[in-house]
Amino acid sequence: MKTAEKNTILNHDQIVHKIRRIAYQIYESNVDEEEIILAGIDANGYILAKKLKNVLLKISTIKPVLCRVQIDKKNPLNPISTSLPVAEYTNKSVILIDDVLNSGTTLIYGVKHFLNVPLKQFKTAVLVNRNHKKYPVKADFKGISLSTSLHEHVDVVLKGNVFEASLN
Repeated sequence: MKTAEKNTILNHDQIVHKIRRIAYQIYESNVDEEEIILAGIDANGYILAKKLKNVLLKISTIKPVLCRVQIDKKNPLNPISTSLPVAEYTNKSVILIDDVLNSGTTLIYGVKHFLNVPLKQFKTAVLVNRNHKKYPVKADFKGISLSTSLHEHVDVVLKGNVFEASLN
């Protein structure tokens, strides 16, 4: 049986650099805010949100608050839950974060959830942005943009000591 070849698109150092750059962009877009909500889509989006929070704490005076967003990726119409009550992000600046923007399904349903709440500002951030989407959703902050075929899959590993993004 032939195994799919793995092509590294971002190595550990490149991912660390991209996270730092995205954190600076988030800071620049929220420079007047005292507190922002980093809403990470479970699981890798939330891990990315935690890493962005750590960088923001070092580079700014903004208080980043983590929020875990749980979306059923197989059935995105199912109710979406967040680890914070709605009152905690009402009239705040929210950044919805995921690791990869593929078809846009997960991100668009995440956006839809937050549209039901009055927000001060709403942005999206992804580590890898794929350039073919099913929905008209874009990432405001992105680490890298890729033109890929529909048959290719992007894997992002953010756990442990070595981060990697690969195309399979």
